[in-house]
Amino acid sequence: MAYTKMLEKGYIGKLELKNRVVMPAMGCSLAESTGEAGERIIKYYADRARGGVGLIITEITRVDDETGVGTPNQLSVTNTHVIAQLSRLVETVHAYGTKLFVQLHHPGNQTPSRLIGGKQPVSASDVTCKVIGEQPRALTTEEVEGMVKKFVTGAVIAQKAGVDGVEIHAAHGYLVSQFLSPHTNKRTDKYGGSFEGRMRFITEIIMGIKAFCGPAFPISVRMNGSDYLDDGITEEDALNQARYLEKLGISCLNVSCGTYDSGATIIEPSYFAEGWKRHLGANIKKAVSIPVIAGCNIKHPQFAEKLLEEGDFDFIGIARGHLADPDFVAKAKAGREDLIRKCLGCMECFRILNDGLPLGCTLNPVLGREFEWGDEKLVKNGCGRTVAVIGGGPAGMEAALTLAKRGFKTVLFEATDKLGGTANLAAIPPHKEMLNEFVDTMAAQIKEAGVEVRLNTPATLEAIKETGAEAVFMATGGKAVRPGLPGIEKAVTAEDLLAGKASVCGQNIAIIGGGVTGLETAEWLSKDHKVTVIEMLDKIGGNLYPSVTMHLATEIMKAGGLILKGNALVSVGDGSITVKDMKTQETKEVPADSVVLAMGVRPERPLEEEFRKEFGDDLILVGDSDRTGQIYDALHTAHDRAFVYSAR
Repeated sequence: MAYTKMLEKGYIGKLELKNRVVMPAMGCSLAESTGEAGERIIKYYADRARGGVGLIITEITRVDDETGVGTPNQLSVTNTHVIAQLSRLVETVHAYGTKLFVQLHHPGNQTPSRLIGGKQPVSASDVTCKVIGEQPRALTTEEVEGMVKKFVTGAVIAQKAGVDGVEIHAAHGYLVSQFLSPHTNKRTDKYGGSFEGRMRFITEIIMGIKAFCGPAFPISVRMNGSDYLDDGITEEDALNQARYLEKLGISCLNVSCGTYDSGATIIEPSYFAEGWKRHLGANIKKAVSIPVIAGCNIKHPQFAEKLLEEGDFDFIGIARGHLADPDFVAKAKAGREDLIRKCLGCMECFRILNDGLPLGCTLNPVLGREFEWGDEKLVKNGCGRTVAVIGGGPAGMEAALTLAKRGFKTVLFEATDKLGGTANLAAIPPHKEMLNEFVDTMAAQIKEAGVEVRLNTPATLEAIKETGAEAVFMATGGKAVRPGLPGIEKAVTAEDLLAGKASVCGQNIAIIGGGVTGLETAEWLSKDHKVTVIEMLDKIGGNLYPSVTMHLATEIMKAGGLILKGNALVSVGDGSITVKDMKTQETKEVPADSVVLAMGVRPERPLEEEFRKEFGDDLILVGDSDRTGQIYDALHTAHDRAFVYSAR
């Protein structure tokens, strides 16, 4: 389709943007330890600019080194020494016709003391963020006045580096938001009490920026359309704040919602519908005359176009869509929506970031590693020589795609009639339908790259040798773990159940394993059965992001299910199972008419010995064939090994 509205020019103040797509601020932790914009963060933003976005707003950018650290390698505007490198970032983004705003940020009580040298976090008042769990101290009146100056200084430094504007982060429960919200602002001085008192902090920041950067310098405010807290900013409060901010002369409003304490409303997992919060931005647009940017959990360019056509906002924010695919806009413009890798909402990006690592993505193995692993670094020495890939799951498709980009003639063997492997099964539980689109996108990408796909074709040694392949990438996946316990033959695996190769009967179903597969299978079954999840560890969900684990557990228990942590399966009987408490070693019976095993998988490589004799070190294992894990692991290992493959 033609994206007439999305690709239309727009204005923020007098600043012209080439289109109406904005990449909002997202923490990436790719800056240097000094806070400077080094090669990695420059390349990260350059790839998104090259991909066609009209405006990039940098990650949360620190204005205070003492108490304002948000991530370990966070961009900073606290000192003039950052100007030189920040100007390089600006020049690189500008080369693609994209504009750049710097987002000014202080986390307030939403940062742990370990990130700020053991100091106590600060806030508007001594209200503890439940997620962080550390009581902050309230800033004194003099400290608040000093903090205003730090925000203004950050804006001045950004302007000197040549940025096109700044954004004040006044959303998501961070420091400025903590002053705006009655949930966190219990002050009795001039920065609290009345509506005007709560607005004073941001007012002084805005007026200070205008005084030092000039009245024409664009200022965006990222604000909450709702805190989604009982005593927080309501939708009506947000409308009043928007009108007030417009009167201060800001250039635009960037509408979001939620705080750490309202969890998933800030960063939506897969169970939130595309466009679920469109009303927040739409209502604010009706209340003001300045431009409104808003994000709506956008997955598809068609939906972004629809929101703009219907006048909900002036600019559309596409955040994680640009993590999964930096060429989101360019592919839409070219009419190749089928090639866009669309965000799954799996939350892996933020799980990785919260672990103190640079940003990563399940679907994009290059994210956060653009400087080292970008396509321009590919050694394109395939020269038409043949490489075979066995297995058409995520790892096999990623390996085939990367090899094709390197110039190899790539032949992919898939024994079934469909690409996707176990990703097709993972798409069956509730809210996982985006995995189907992922498989379709990968299939379109490998077709576009010229990969020869042979479906319904077992990869025998003879078939591989007939292709003239000089190397083989084995992506044959894994096999479900089935422990040698009494009665285990009565159990079925989650994989067989989802694939329709097995079934369950009776009312009580026991799921053995509380990882991602176990929990998602349990949620899927709970609509018709009473499920009991048995997990040997004291923690369920494995590496799932906490909000996803909480949602799955809540849905299971709402349906009458149970989750037994710290219990291991001992045996499977008729109508029940025996489990052992890992702490007390006591055993007990749990009703179970059927038992489903979700205990993980082991690498499956039935042809390895035969192929190793023929290909030696040029037999390369990827995905679960090498080491079991999630789709993230499969794509990353496949990409990396195909990227660095040394041809004979």
